[in-house]
This record gives sequence, C-alpha cells and structure tokens, in this order.
Amino acid sequence: MQQAAGTISWSETQAVRLRELGGDDWLEETFATAKERDQAFARHQKELAERGRQHLEQFRANIRRPLLCRIEDALVEALTQAGFVQVVTPTIISKDMLARMTIDESRALFSQVFWLDKNKCLRPMLAPGLYEISRDLLRLWKGPVRMFEIGSCFRKESQGATHLNEFTMLDMVEWNVAMDERQAHLKAFAELVMQAAGLADYQLETEDSTVYGDTVDVTYHGVEAASCAFGPHPLDDAWGIHTSWVGLGFGLERLAMLREGGHHVKSYSRSLTFLDGVRLNLS
Repeated sequence: MQQAAGTISWSETQAVRLRELGGDDWLEETFATAKERDQAFARHQKELAERGRQHLEQFRANIRRPLLCRIEDALVEALTQAGFVQVVTPTIISKDMLARMTIDESRALFSQVFWLDKNKCLRPMLAPGLYEISRDLLRLWKGPVRMFEIGSCFRKESQGATHLNEFTMLDMVEWNVAMDERQAHLKAFAELVMQAAGLADYQLETEDSTVYGDTVDVTYHGVEAASCAFGPHPLDDAWGIHTSWVGLGFGLERLAMLREGGHHVKSYSRSLTFLDGVRLNLS
C-alpha cells in the first residue's frame, strides 16, 4: 500500500492491534500528524474487524472446521493413499528417550523442554515415539515400511511470528528404503505433503540440524515448512535400528499460515483468542 508522507508511525498498541487483526500490510505507513495516524487506525481497524466478522459468518455457515484441522485431514488422506501407516504415540515421554535423541543439558533444546517431574516431560518432538514403535514394527513387517504421526509437541519457544509453545507436527518416515533411492523419495514425499497442503511453490535447501546434522529444509517463500533427514544415522543405534531411511517433519500451523498468506502462526494455532485465523476480539 502507498505510504503516507510523514515521520509519525503507529503507536505500539496500534501496531499490536493491527497485527492481531491481520493488518500487517499497513504497518509501514507513516503520517504527518498524530491525528492523521489515529484517523487511519480507526479506518483500518473497522475494515479489518468487518472482514473478520464476514469470515466467521462464512466459517459458521459453510466451513465449520479450522484450517489446521482441514490440512490434517488432507495430509492423512494423501499419506494413507500413498501407503503410509498412521501411528499414535504418547505425549508424555521419559528423560531417557530424550537422552537417546542426544538431548541433554549440553543442548540448547534441553532448556526448552516442559518437565512434568525430574524424569517425565511433554514431548518436544515426535521422533522418540516413532523410533520406539518402529523398532518393534520393523521386526514384524518386511520390505519398505512407511509410517507417520500427527500430534502436538511442546517447547518453550521464543514468541516470534513463526514459533509456538504448543504446535502440531507431522513426522513421516520410510524405513528400509534403498540407499540410492533416498533422495528421490524425499523429493516425492515433500511434493506429496506440500501439494496436499495447497502449497505448490516451494524449494528444497540444505541446512544443519542440532539433532540430525546435515538436513534438507522445505521452504516456502523463504519460510521453513519442513526439515528432512536421511539414515542410517548415528542416532539409530540407541534404538536398535540398523537400516536406511528417509524422514520429513512438517509444522501444521506453519503450513496453515503459509497457505493463507498470513504473517503470524499463532492465528492458526490451538487458541482461545483466534478461530481459523481470525481474532475473536473484534469489537
């Protein structure tokens, strides 16, 4: 939007309110006087509130399920159709399971864990449960084994635009994949998920992970949507697993934010103040 000439910016309270209502496109406006700024704020707030009310009416009449849930449904359908088996593992895990992921006092991630007591915590990732259940299933099932889990994870994250204390992860893995097919399968699985989420214009970029070392990120317009890794990996030994694999982890709230062109992942999270991306305090 065309910026107004001037040097006066939004007050902190006004900027917060515009962000809440989804008015990020106006945040860079400047004004010649405070009166001009306040009048513009009133207009923007009214317009955004009306837009939010219209969305909520449409949501009630026709949609009825938040985008986060709709994306989860689409992913489950796409993955099961592609031969992946869905599993559900506990939200509460042991300190030992974290240690087997090399997450201990020496790791920055350790300080982000929500501890229930000295030996139990809310899982900060899905991988420990998937490792545990995979060890047994790989004894029972032959050939390539595809599985996934979708569930809540918990971290004491910095409260930025793309991080949450409670977030929903999709972790998917194919075990016993041929070594020379891992890269091709990773690309195919990334395509499968991003298409199901309605995000076709994505990129693959190499990154470094605290837990997995060299990884591949799936990014969308510069924002990380997923992290991907290959095995065999040194972590596998702690779980008694000795095979090749490819795995991908996606944040569903972030997928929802990217799909809607939003700027703040909180709007699409499990919330008491937002519904389907709309701030409920519209008055």
